[in-house]
Amino acid sequence: MNQPIKQHLIDPEICIRCHTCEEACSIGAITHDANNVVVDASICNFCMDCIAPCPTGSIDNWRIVDAPYSLEEQLGWMELPVQADVSAGSDNEAVDDVVAVLLAEAHAGAGGAAKAPATASKPSVNLFSTSKPAIATVQGNYRLTSETADSDVRHIILDLGGTVFPVLEGQTVGVIPPGVDAEGRRHKMRLYSISSPRDGERPATNNLSLTVKREPLGVASNYICDLKKGDKIELAGPYGATFLLPDDTATNVIMICTGTGSAPFRGFTMRRQRVAPAASGGMTLFFGARSPDALPYFGPLGKVPETLLTKHFAFSRVAGEPKHYVQDQMRLQATALADALARPETHIYVCGLKAMEAGVEQAFEDIARGAGLNWKTVRDEMRDTGRYHVETY
Repeated sequence: MNQPIKQHLIDPEICIRCHTCEEACSIGAITHDANNVVVDASICNFCMDCIAPCPTGSIDNWRIVDAPYSLEEQLGWMELPVQADVSAGSDNEAVDDVVAVLLAEAHAGAGGAAKAPATASKPSVNLFSTSKPAIATVQGNYRLTSETADSDVRHIILDLGGTVFPVLEGQTVGVIPPGVDAEGRRHKMRLYSISSPRDGERPATNNLSLTVKREPLGVASNYICDLKKGDKIELAGPYGATFLLPDDTATNVIMICTGTGSAPFRGFTMRRQRVAPAASGGMTLFFGARSPDALPYFGPLGKVPETLLTKHFAFSRVAGEPKHYVQDQMRLQATALADALARPETHIYVCGLKAMEAGVEQAFEDIARGAGLNWKTVRDEMRDTGRYHVETY
């Protein structure tokens, strides 16, 4: 059985045929005809020289395949193919490789190909890999949930020192746990959302933070949650080019999350608070957890002015109270959400466990119907204009 391979592809829907990637490729792996710009899998060595010059991000696309798509196939495409199933029993260790697939799966709930907001800054991606990682130093490790909570969620601050590791709110990094598994293979990389804004925990500091929940059998999560100040950690990335904050501060940003899905929204909120604390668009957060003591950043969130961030919390395991989920809070705010759905400046972000998707989707469908709107039509139009974003795991 052939081992699956990673193939570098260009998204024909986004590509503007400027050929900057072709000029940047020193080995001649990128070519074009009158229809498409394409990558020759037999030549491409994943040097990433073509990534940064691309003005649209269309060059930053990947698939894990049993056999490469031919040039003839790519030249005939109007859109990228979906990620196909690949052979079972493959050695995923061959992939740093699965990052694009993991992100595509995480964004699948958007109902189609994810697109970045029109006004988002251009992200840097794939600057560091598992074979050539960035080395960060732990500046702090703080427990976010109370000692009595049934979950241990940590806020980890990582100092990049002199390493240039540019990130945007909404991007992710890969963490590479040291050691090997039971079969003697190096542990697989895990992806974590960055929970700080682009200019660091404090303005103009070269650091970033992660929000990590300890999983009982999680190799990476236990490794991260046990880190101490001064420890070194290897990072790959940054990754992600679509789940980004609009730079237009007049946009109306609605964020829906559970648990550590709050990580990117902390970065969003801090960024907006720094650059436009009185922005006219406003931000709204729907945040679900089992209880207040299990909700990350509950204390700091309470200090964010309501004029900047409107907060709606939902708790599902509070003694003596009925279970309440984010979709329940959304329905309580149906009038405001229906109004937001009709506004062209509204951006919606959903982040957290995949199990939340169905409830959120149904709530939006009900809210839209009550306002005389078709949710699928609204959602697809928002997605296609880079205003509807889902990242669930």
